[in-house]
Amino acid sequence: FKQRLTGQQQEINNLIQRKNAVDEENARLKNEFSNLNQKFKDKSQELKDTEECAQKKEEQNRLVIKNLEEENKGLNTCCADLLNDLEKLRKQEAQWETEKSGNDARIKNLETDLAEAREQMKELRSICTNLSSQVAVKQEELSQKDCDVIRAKKELQELQNLYRQNIEHTAQQAELIKQLQALNTD
Repeated sequence: FKQRLTGQQQEINNLIQRKNAVDEENARLKNEFSNLNQKFKDKSQELKDTEECAQKKEEQNRLVIKNLEEENKGLNTCCADLLNDLEKLRKQEAQWETEKSGNDARIKNLETDLAEAREQMKELRSICTNLSSQVAVKQEELSQKDCDVIRAKKELQELQNLYRQNIEHTAQQAELIKQLQALNTD
């Protein structure tokens, strides 16, 4: 009986040890659970904050996307306008090229005409120079002729004076002859 009691006592001791070990394990697990629970709460709060942040970000992103879409619409309109302007400018450029080609041809013709005109001017200058020389010679001759005319006028004047004197002399002689004849008849 005593042995049985000792066996039971041993078993009780073992059970108490096991209970203590289980209690310790339980306390440890409770502590771990409490820590995990706190971590869970923290993580839940973090998740909540993250979700709120994500929601805000999503809202911001939606606004940004909306703004970008609006901006994109504006840019597309601007792009279309620019393409239209570019097309107009290309047409204008083609027209200007055509005009430039025509103008280049006209410029070439004008340059040819100018070169010919310069040649003609050269020839005309040469002719003018020759004519100037001839005019100078003619002026010299004319000046000589003027001197000759002046001399001739003087000679003519002298001849006229002589002629007048001659006529007067002749008239006097005629008068004398008349008087002589009258005397002769007397």
